[in-house]
Amino acid sequence: MERHIVTMVRNRALRYGTREVLRYKDAGGSYKSYNWQELVQLSNRVAKSLLTLGYGSKSNIGIFSDNKPEWTLADLGILATRAVTVPFFGTASKQQVKYIVNETRMELMFVGNQEQLDKALWLFDHTESLTKVISFDPGFNLANDTRCMGWHQFLGLADNGISDAELEKLLEQAEPDELATIIYTSGTTGEPKGVMIGQDNFMTAMLIHDDRLDVTDQDVSLCFLPLSHIYERTWTYYILHCGAVNVYLENPRKVIDELPLVNPTLMCTVPRFFEKTYEGILAEEAKWSSIKRKVFDKAIEIGYMHSEYRKNAAKVPLLLKLKHTIAEKVVLKKLRLVFGRNIRVMPCSGSAIRTELLRFFHATGLFVNYGYGASETTATVSCFKSDVYEFGSCGTVMPGITVKINEQGEILVKGNTIFKGYYNKPLETAKVLNDGWYSTGDQGDFTVNGNLVMKDRINDIFKTSGGKYVSPQKVELLLCNDPFIEQAIVVGDNRKYIAALIVPSFIALKAEMLKTGAKITNEASMIADPAVIEFFQNRLDLIQEELTSYEKAVKFTLLPEPFSIENEALTSTLKIKRKVILSRYAELIEKMY
Repeated sequence: MERHIVTMVRNRALRYGTREVLRYKDAGGSYKSYNWQELVQLSNRVAKSLLTLGYGSKSNIGIFSDNKPEWTLADLGILATRAVTVPFFGTASKQQVKYIVNETRMELMFVGNQEQLDKALWLFDHTESLTKVISFDPGFNLANDTRCMGWHQFLGLADNGISDAELEKLLEQAEPDELATIIYTSGTTGEPKGVMIGQDNFMTAMLIHDDRLDVTDQDVSLCFLPLSHIYERTWTYYILHCGAVNVYLENPRKVIDELPLVNPTLMCTVPRFFEKTYEGILAEEAKWSSIKRKVFDKAIEIGYMHSEYRKNAAKVPLLLKLKHTIAEKVVLKKLRLVFGRNIRVMPCSGSAIRTELLRFFHATGLFVNYGYGASETTATVSCFKSDVYEFGSCGTVMPGITVKINEQGEILVKGNTIFKGYYNKPLETAKVLNDGWYSTGDQGDFTVNGNLVMKDRINDIFKTSGGKYVSPQKVELLLCNDPFIEQAIVVGDNRKYIAALIVPSFIALKAEMLKTGAKITNEASMIADPAVIEFFQNRLDLIQEELTSYEKAVKFTLLPEPFSIENEALTSTLKIKRKVILSRYAELIEKMY
């Protein structure tokens, strides 16, 4: 078993040599690439340059950048010196970055764009430890500051005498459980915590994914989720482990545009990606003729029936197989082209996904491999098997990982992927780590078939003033099943009834309102229109018929803009920051009571 990420990469380079490994878009918009030999040579130069500057074992070194090959080159170089990589989300605020720099006593940071560089320059005067910044782009304004250095100038330091043999000897001294990275949580529930992940955690993750996934050196993956997060970071290591090609997308907003150009076979996703894609498909379908819509709907219906057999690894009846062949040729294959010509698997995690949404994309013939995990578990705890899986669950537990549900209904996880603890926070660590078991804070259970179900964050479950416990996730997922609701968050802790903040799907809503002859101006005026409010009241009455009386949102308020990363209502992986939203809209919430 390989014991270190850098050793693993060097071994793959010996096998694959001049084969492509990293692909990216240059400033002119053309795709360029690095081969395996170049990957090792450049990451080794990063390591030698760091050692020349005096950084090495146990140094905490930051990467403050959006996705690009230099991110991984810097990461591998840091790890080759046995230092620790501390990533920042690309749009992190000055204060967020300052907190992490101060806590880790960080002295050196890599930055990716001018905005990140400007924040780093500010940090020189507002932190005590930061003394050096390396800019990935040498064309940025370094403000004639000797504490700043361009990428190529930095790499040039590698020529100052440290040999490959010295670098190799340093790596040989590494312990299997040596700290590799500190990944800071998004801070949705309070002060950010640095999750400490070791080399052994990552290398174990490689092996258990081999037992579960079908990824080969012929695959191409599009890297669009932030590398600062455990999900895309571990997946990137796994792509290297498998000898596949990783394509870096610096601007995640362009993912739909780039998919048909990159034509990946694989891509990590989050539920929000499918929500927006589904919304776009429905908006496009609304423009079609009635005949075309009927053909589309029939094809999807056949896809639903076919996927029921597929998920149980059951033999498809001959007649259905024939119908599916026609549906595939006429509709389904064309629909999947939105993801490129070659897509076959899309791992999905990060938050709850609506079962109906998952069923829809499986009906199109796309295998969305939904799973469950956390930073503290080095990503995957459970996911679908490729042959047998169960909608409404997070799949089966990964090989080598043990999961149990305690008396409070909380998911506990044990295995070699469990983190080392929270950096400089022993009390916080003690709250969640006990005898090797990690207390996730998530409520869950198992289905009769042994599939794990994550129900809600325990801290999010609230009790009404009538003493009834409510799972907000259950209600929110139900509301968001409606094509006219893009996002929703429900409240009701110690209140006499449930209320909801709702972000309409404005594309669908505008189309519906135009049918009534309503005059459409902007989002703010739409949500104040009595006809729109009545329309949503009718929708909620219909949607919530199956809920118990105390689970129903009795009142609601429509919001003019969606929750997003930019307005700090979503984390970097598009999970809702519940406390932020409740605080921001406190006045609107009070009006509903």
